[in-house]
Amino acid sequence: MKKIIVFLSLLISFLPSFVTADEFKAKAEHAIAVEAHTGKILYEKDATTPDAIASITKILTVYMVYQEIDKGNLTWDTEVEISDYPYQLTVNPEASNVPMEARKYKVKDLVNATMIASANSAAIALAEHIAGSEPKFVDMMSQQLKDWGIRDAQLVNASGLNNQILGDHIYPGSKKTDENMMIAKDVAIIARHIIKDYPNLIKVSQQINADFDGNLMTTYNYMLEGMPYYRASVDGLKTGTTKKSGASFVATSTENGMRIITVVLNADNADKDEFARFKATNEILDYIRANFEKKTILKKGQTVYSSKVSVRDGKKKTVEATAARDLTVIRPINQKSKIVFQANQKELAAPVKSKTKVGHFVFQDKHLVGDGYLGDLPKVTAQTKSPVERSFFLRVWWSHFVTYVNERL
Repeated sequence: MKKIIVFLSLLISFLPSFVTADEFKAKAEHAIAVEAHTGKILYEKDATTPDAIASITKILTVYMVYQEIDKGNLTWDTEVEISDYPYQLTVNPEASNVPMEARKYKVKDLVNATMIASANSAAIALAEHIAGSEPKFVDMMSQQLKDWGIRDAQLVNASGLNNQILGDHIYPGSKKTDENMMIAKDVAIIARHIIKDYPNLIKVSQQINADFDGNLMTTYNYMLEGMPYYRASVDGLKTGTTKKSGASFVATSTENGMRIITVVLNADNADKDEFARFKATNEILDYIRANFEKKTILKKGQTVYSSKVSVRDGKKKTVEATAARDLTVIRPINQKSKIVFQANQKELAAPVKSKTKVGHFVFQDKHLVGDGYLGDLPKVTAQTKSPVERSFFLRVWWSHFVTYVNERL
């Protein structure tokens, strides 16, 4: 009997720990976790209060670089001159940097320096090259955020440094102590656009080391392979640290087949523990892994209950609607899912072709955190399963005549 009790105790100890959102508290002032593909918010803690984001700024700076390359305005081999402003910062111990004695470097090398070594001068040099000046680049960044629906951010530079380090090179109208401010949710939106639009940027941030003009750069992301707080699922993205922001980190990871973005701003006890932001991130990812799953709840060609659309003048009075593709969602583990059919019109007129769009199948998510999603609820196009031919013309005529009599006479 004692052996059975011991066995059961051991078995229970190895079962996954299911922690509710009310029980779990991220060890940071602000935090959020989002599934990248669906945009579903899985966890948040004060994720809509602005705070300093420090070098996390650089993920937007480099996104803008990728965009310029995409537009044909830059290439990876374009040479960028280092003006006196960013060059002088390379000898400032308060600004993370790499030596820039050559005063001219390729875009690829500056992007590597920006993402791996968090080199502030590299970010500024890229900004100046693209826009002509850092303030004009900041305007471009701010407009990009507005295009994404982000309107409560405050950007004053391309690096994330506090203005007091930049001397006279600060954004017009900003204060000497201003710093880039954003909410955790909006940082997640930027990271999501990176994953969707420029996934190769993740590969850049995944590098542990890289060479910059003979100097070895090492990442500040301690959750990558070979680093002190390694987690196999993590492949990006960027740390940020200033006195005002504390220790922050935006991470990308794959958990239970889900593409997860986590944002930790101002990790608890970071003044005493250099791993605080990574511990906080690790605990959030453990919570996600233990409580959420990726599930295909409707397959291509399937329907929901009896989802039909009326057909006028057809050989059939209705046509069945089926999913144009799989509907895959993120939900709490083993939770049942509800799907509703939302028709975009009450009636179709025969003849009707197969695969005619008739609306959507929408996931009715009852487990919403904060705003629920960075976007709309997951849905797939609903289309007609089969064609419907037009009925015999005399039958059509008679049907219209009867309708006319009933409605007009």
